[in-house]
Amino acid sequence: MSIGTRVFVARLAGLPVFDPNGDQVGRVRDVVVALRMGREAPRVLGLAVEIQSRRRIFVPIGRVTSIDPEAVVLTTGTVSLRRFDKRPGETLVLAELLDRRVTLRETGEEVTVVDIAMEQTRTDWLLTRIAVRRGGGTGLRARRRGEVLQVEWGEVDGFALPEDAQGAANLLAVFEKLRPADLAGVMHDLSGKRRAEIAAALDDERLADVLEEMPEDEQVELLGGLEDERAADVLEAMAPDDAADLLGELPAAEAQRLLELMEPDEAGPVRQLLAYSDDTAGGLMTSEPVILPPNTTVAEALARIRHEDLSPALAAQVYVVRPPYETPTGRYLGTAHFQRLLREPPSALISSVVDTDIDPLNPETSLQEVTRHLASYNFVAAPVVDAEQRLLGAVTVDDVLDHLLPADWREGRGARHG
Repeated sequence: MSIGTRVFVARLAGLPVFDPNGDQVGRVRDVVVALRMGREAPRVLGLAVEIQSRRRIFVPIGRVTSIDPEAVVLTTGTVSLRRFDKRPGETLVLAELLDRRVTLRETGEEVTVVDIAMEQTRTDWLLTRIAVRRGGGTGLRARRRGEVLQVEWGEVDGFALPEDAQGAANLLAVFEKLRPADLAGVMHDLSGKRRAEIAAALDDERLADVLEEMPEDEQVELLGGLEDERAADVLEAMAPDDAADLLGELPAAEAQRLLELMEPDEAGPVRQLLAYSDDTAGGLMTSEPVILPPNTTVAEALARIRHEDLSPALAAQVYVVRPPYETPTGRYLGTAHFQRLLREPPSALISSVVDTDIDPLNPETSLQEVTRHLASYNFVAAPVVDAEQRLLGAVTVDDVLDHLLPADWREGRGARHG
């Protein structure tokens, strides 16, 4: 596609954005428009582009030189790196208009928006056509159920009206391959109502992953909007330390109610973590590191740390203990670092390569001391043991950074386009 052709917005999502020198600026996450009165087509203001550190910036549409199926290219000049914050009167096409129920003027039939096209005129880019999906009905309508058709912007009503129950299926289809942190970023600038609709459409595992990447106030807001039973299911799907952090932000009575709704074996580790202050090793740790018996082979240990659900920090080492192997475990024997494992024969036992030279942390170790410990030994994680030398969990560098950075670091707020 080149400038002047019709572009469907859902196809822009995730496209790389390049400057004139061929250097990548970021990726398209949405299109910013201004809705207008009556049947006037909305004017496209620019693109919401995600750059490094998952921060979104605003790129005026006038800066776009070309759009094709592979990339968006900008004109010369500088791009403001100030964080994008949606202003009053602005609308995000993907996040706010997809999945809306609108009415065809000619027939009065209700349809669902699945995509919207933007097109360049002599003076502006405008939203000109809408792809909609028909719903149910009887007779001919029933036979057309699921049919997708294109209509002009002026042929529908309903975009200017508040949406009582907007779905999120088409939006989530567009962002299906986003990492949880990126989807959390997409949701950040939306209204609480729209965030709740997206949360309702996500399965428990996906919502748990996204919640772990959100600011605390948005976590509390979303969890509070769920039915208690579902909130408990989502907490069960979260890592125990993240679930404990979230419950720690709730009133005590509410947190206790949700804990009682959780399965006992899921609630147990969370209760243990809640017993520690959040600025200690006990409050920072995860209770689900990789734990193995001493007779495990190197090959088996490497297979365990290849698991896709493990974070890089947790996959950097395994903890060797006596039975039982659930935290709190039997006696902690030492740590086997993955780089050492890579240098050993696959048939060797991990008991022969454990590191016992560095003392583990205890659960009351302060955040400051935990930080110093990780920095001193260049570790990305460290074991936490109790007075009986039982492994309780592991503190990872990402948990430490979460507590060292400002409370609003995920938001990175700042002024926007001028």
